[in-house]
Amino acid sequence: MDTLNALDTSRFSGTAPCRIVSVKPIVLPAPHHDGGLRVRVTAPVSGRDLPVVLLSHGFGSSLEGYGPLADHWAAHGFVIVQPTHLDSRTLGLAADDRRGPRIWRHRVEDMRIALDHLEVLEAAVPGLRGRVDRERIAVAGHSFGGQTAGMLLGLRVGDPDTGVAEDLSDPRVRAGVLLATAGSGGDSLTPYAAENLPWLRHPDFTLMSAPALVVAGDKDELPMTVRGAEWTTDPYRLGPGDKSLLTLFGAEHFLGGISGYGAAETTDENPPHVALVQDVTTAYLRDALGLGGSGWTAVRSELAEGTHPLGRLESKGASGVPS
Repeated sequence: MDTLNALDTSRFSGTAPCRIVSVKPIVLPAPHHDGGLRVRVTAPVSGRDLPVVLLSHGFGSSLEGYGPLADHWAAHGFVIVQPTHLDSRTLGLAADDRRGPRIWRHRVEDMRIALDHLEVLEAAVPGLRGRVDRERIAVAGHSFGGQTAGMLLGLRVGDPDTGVAEDLSDPRVRAGVLLATAGSGGDSLTPYAAENLPWLRHPDFTLMSAPALVVAGDKDELPMTVRGAEWTTDPYRLGPGDKSLLTLFGAEHFLGGISGYGAAETTDENPPHVALVQDVTTAYLRDALGLGGSGWTAVRSELAEGTHPLGRLESKGASGVPS
């Protein structure tokens, strides 16, 4: 039996898919980028009052990545904005480049630049002008991109140079989706991570109060932590406010293949996992941005009992009590 069809997860998305259009690269002025910040925008060809999702890629990827997520979200009514960060392999930043130690901070600046230039991005996509709802904005990110997205939601990261954990949250962002991203620092890190990845040393999730869905694979054994897959659930466990956690059974770091169609880096190729992530995140984003529909209610009903073969969903409210 085809598990994906048998589970019929598509009903979680809440809307029928539509045709989409994608434009790349749109270049925005950015002082820390040689030649400007390259952005991809993917959007539905129809519909009005379209919400926005800023999608931050994982280390080394680019605006070319995450088609399984970007295309799906756009086909269900979202405008997807994908900046290419300085760590992208497509940019070939030298190991001794002076910007290297500040990549974690430049990533957040990339996201803010994209937000500041939404009008420019809208105008660059044929037929999109006047159809974007700039009051409904969410962020999403995978791996390193999850930390980037988290900082826009209130996550504090101690600056490796100054020790200051500055508030880099943005009030324009209403909710987020954090996919297979980093957890706490200190004793949770391997010696290699503590030495070479300074932005992982001192994160503080206790002020990340904006609503967020955290997605984790229970087989995500990363070389940055001594705690195994549990580490990637910290944004849910330690973050206050309305939070939900989707745990995928048997999934590794790329959650079945979310980083791209046929991506060689996927070690746990699993189309049903990808489909579940697509549909659960779509339902969550619609609910978190106040777009209506019963998709999120259906998700919580089906996945919260712990009997679903692909994963489990748990949620907590502002008080920290499971809801």
